Amino acid sequence: MNFPFPIVDAHVHFWNPAKLNYPWLASMPALNRAFLPEDYSLATKSANVGKMIFVECGCAAAQSVDETNWISELAARETRLKGIVAQASVELGARVTGELATLAKNPLVKGVRRNLQGETDPYFCLQPNFITGVHELAKFNFTFDLCIVHSQLPAVTQLVARCPEVFFVLDHCAKPAIRDQKLDPWRKHLRELAALPNVACKISGLVTEANPVRCSAPDLQPYVRHALDCFGFDRVLFGGDWPVCNLASSHENWLAALKAILAGEPETNLKKLFQTNGERIYRV
Repeated sequence: MNFPFPIVDAHVHFWNPAKLNYPWLASMPALNRAFLPEDYSLATKSANVGKMIFVECGCAAAQSVDETNWISELAARETRLKGIVAQASVELGARVTGELATLAKNPLVKGVRRNLQGETDPYFCLQPNFITGVHELAKFNFTFDLCIVHSQLPAVTQLVARCPEVFFVLDHCAKPAIRDQKLDPWRKHLRELAALPNVACKISGLVTEANPVRCSAPDLQPYVRHALDCFGFDRVLFGGDWPVCNLASSHENWLAALKAILAGEPETNLKKLFQTNGERIYRV
């Protein structure tokens, strides 16, 4: 199944350890090298990607603006790079406003992310300062990407409910326990989050949660279908999660699995998932 339209890849990473410090790469030897637009082009040459959104890559917090500036330089030669989800320390509360104001000077910055998946306290995002910092995003019309694991869904649902003026994007369907073939309580918690109108879900990052030996469309289908059922085709968007996806699958194979799961869907739904929702949510 080939799409008669160019797709928007709403979750792409680029990094260069020679340029910025990414502490987490030390424990990921397979990823501990530069991944640049030319590498992405090779990995996606059959995908017909028309636009892409860069998502921050966990560089040292003090380098978040440096990362954004570097990605802007890359965008000057990779014209498909239309938007940036930048790192921002929203846990600083009102003190994050200066950082957000600096980011807002860059027209490519469409939103921010403060990665939560590694926090040992599942309710870290409900600290008063964190909530205050998230409220600040509305002043700049920034979205907030939520990178969490499934056990953090109840807390994140409270955060989204407390910040109705901010639009949230759930990354990777909240990383369900696909490797263990567990659907619950993820299914219930995802539906509770989806009941809130100010959140969308990225159909992304699922291959790295699956058993890499058995990472196929049938393994992923229950999770993809449940996310689509919860959010509907108006609030889902495609993400390749390249190059992190390489830990389990090529970008090409992930896209092929998703196409197989979606076989028979009308083109109007596919266009929303793979193109127009990403353009609308990230304003590209």
